Amino acid sequence: MKKNILVLGGKGKTGRRIVARLNELGHKVRVGSRSENPAFDWDKPADWPAVLEGMDSIYITYQPDLAVPGAKEAIEALTRVAKDQGVQKLVLLSGKGEVEAEACEQLVINSGLDYTIVRASWFSQNFSESFFLEPILHGHVALPQADTKVPYVDAEDIADVAVEALLDTKHNGQIYELTGSRLLTFREVTAEIANATGSELAFTAITLPEYTEMLTMHGVPEDYIWLINYLFVEVLDNENNQIISHDIEKVLGRKAKDFSDYVVETAATGVWNQPVEA
Repeated sequence: MKKNILVLGGKGKTGRRIVARLNELGHKVRVGSRSENPAFDWDKPADWPAVLEGMDSIYITYQPDLAVPGAKEAIEALTRVAKDQGVQKLVLLSGKGEVEAEACEQLVINSGLDYTIVRASWFSQNFSESFFLEPILHGHVALPQADTKVPYVDAEDIADVAVEALLDTKHNGQIYELTGSRLLTFREVTAEIANATGSELAFTAITLPEYTEMLTMHGVPEDYIWLINYLFVEVLDNENNQIISHDIEKVLGRKAKDFSDYVVETAATGVWNQPVEA
């Protein structure tokens, strides 16, 4: 049976991939975005009922992160509107090892609706579609926590798991932790990308205060700097985030995409060889 599914953040890293998969399967997909009609804006809850009307399920991704102030209140309000509008299922993208995110998870779990929680490790795509892309293009990656190991997970795998959760009731009530199959440091990631692109890509280990100062000098907004600090201190250095999970294999019946495969595929797109503006 075809379903009506709302994908919040439907133009983001996981959202656009989920939208594409659901469209291919013939489901009626509504993209939750400020640029759509009806528009979805986390800061305009009065408009939410119109966006949620007629939807069977919702994929929820909160920008910029469930850890930021105000996220808990927003998720709580959304669950109330979803229930009022007759939504049956919620799939929440959460962060692995984030205490604040787990508080948001509890609101979804206790909403009275069917749910699946998808806890993801740091995305591989952070190096090609997010905040680590620019330093790679400039040929010099300087980051703190240089030797902390992370089991990066591919956004394609997250999307595949989320689609399964949205469409199959056997995933109701489940919490899935999604990671890649091996642990990598920033130094090792940089080396893999340099090797795949054939470019000179230097890596420098710096302290978190030095990194914060660098972001400030480049005019990065304070709330974003706060989030970066939180992710490096509370999440990246959390030993729970260095545990490899096999939930992707459990849900999809195949192994998680290896980081090296992501690097080869991404290098082929040319995204890491773009000209940099002076």
